[in-house]
Amino acid sequence: VGHTSPKRTMITSLTSNSCQVLQPLQVERRRIATQQLPLGMQSLARCSASSAAAGLRCRDGVRCFKRPLTVSATASQQAAATDAPAQSHWVQRTVTLQNHRRSCHVITHKLLAELPELAEFEVGLANLFILHTSASLTINENASPDVPLDLNDALDRLVPEGSHYRHLDEGYDDMPAHVKSSLMGPSLTVPVAKGRLALGTWQGIYLNEHRNHGGARSIIITIQGQKRADGRR
Repeated sequence: VGHTSPKRTMITSLTSNSCQVLQPLQVERRRIATQQLPLGMQSLARCSASSAAAGLRCRDGVRCFKRPLTVSATASQQAAATDAPAQSHWVQRTVTLQNHRRSCHVITHKLLAELPELAEFEVGLANLFILHTSASLTINENASPDVPLDLNDALDRLVPEGSHYRHLDEGYDDMPAHVKSSLMGPSLTVPVAKGRLALGTWQGIYLNEHRNHGGARSIIITIQGQKRADGRR
């Protein structure tokens, strides 16, 4: 009693020697198995082995990618500049036109004379809105002077004056003017391209005066779009 038997000593010696022999074999087997894996899996296997050796846990290869991927400042700035939306600019102005006789009138040039900012826009939209219920806006031919006259005559035939209206407080021409205004409409939207209203060759903007004595007419013009990169006007 109190002495280690020779048999137990022999078993202990064999066991320790076996561990020393088996450990290199296990490492070699793991290395060979790792080499047989695809490249992506090899990195994951090495990560697991090194983490285990360091006493760390490696879950789903997270430790392999401790350093995040970085993009150079120049490349990221270029990407941001490419993806960033172009800045939108707004211009709004009220144009007042003096008294026009009852008829249809081409007013394109009068409006453009009040909109010098239009030349700054590369692309956009222009909205025109008349602030009255007895006048209207439309787009029609700008070449023949007979077209505005014929258009006005057609409107008079469609909506004649007379005592058959209930609203007669402001004269016989007032209620027909309201009807014509609703038929023709109070607003227009025109595309803007390269500093100009993108109208067709024979298109012009009309002011339709439906009263005998309508007085001055005010039109709000709102432009939204992207300005020219070179700043030209």
